[in-house]
Amino acid sequence: MKFSTLLLTVLLLGCLPLVAKERQFYQIKIYHLKTAAQEARVDSFLQTAYLPALHRAGIPTVGVFKPVTTDTADIRIYVLLPFRNMEQFLQLDAKLSADKTFGEAGRSYLDAAWNDIPYTRQESILLQAFTGMPVLAKPTLTGPKSERIYELRSYESPTEKYHVNKVHMFNVGNEINIFQRLGFNAVFYGSVLSGSRMPNLMYMTTFNNKADRDAHWKTFSSDPSWKQLSVMPFYAHNVSKSEIMFLHPTDYSDI
Repeated sequence: MKFSTLLLTVLLLGCLPLVAKERQFYQIKIYHLKTAAQEARVDSFLQTAYLPALHRAGIPTVGVFKPVTTDTADIRIYVLLPFRNMEQFLQLDAKLSADKTFGEAGRSYLDAAWNDIPYTRQESILLQAFTGMPVLAKPTLTGPKSERIYELRSYESPTEKYHVNKVHMFNVGNEINIFQRLGFNAVFYGSVLSGSRMPNLMYMTTFNNKADRDAHWKTFSSDPSWKQLSVMPFYAHNVSKSEIMFLHPTDYSDI
């Protein structure tokens, strides 16, 4: 099958699940911070003002995560927001602006002076869910929340066509099914629609602890289905750069 024909097939396949279940959109907001004081301030805002306001706005499940290993030069907080559709994403700011409770609870953050800012910079990544997993899933973990490992992976591709090919590998090549069968507790899989690194896809898997994570990936690497899939010439060279971020959920995270 020619790649142009495959691309059309993939796009058509991507539309089919919309009949049964609409694919969600995800926003990953990354707060970049310089000091522990800024971190505490953003934590307070997220816990007492932002997440409650998001819940009132119809977004009941919001993830908040921090790197397992803190970079003191660039402290980060990751916020994962799922949206039913693009309209909900576009309407969020207006809903928050009209929420008086949010305005009061978040006043110290929202009304921060120019010379007393609560963060250094914000980063935003917008994604659309894969057809193979159209909506976010809360992980079913049994270990203590403080020990849990959330693994956020980013796969950049050489070109847009290779990106489509890598997404095809997950959806049609059944890579998602391998993760499901082996109990990786995936939260989401998504194609990046807007971000600083494109073309790109990202996904998040979860584990009770680091040892649990390592054991799962060892099983994955030796799985016969993965071994067969990973050496298929059709999927060769579809990743040019990969990045792994180990995160843990905050106490107030919904995920």
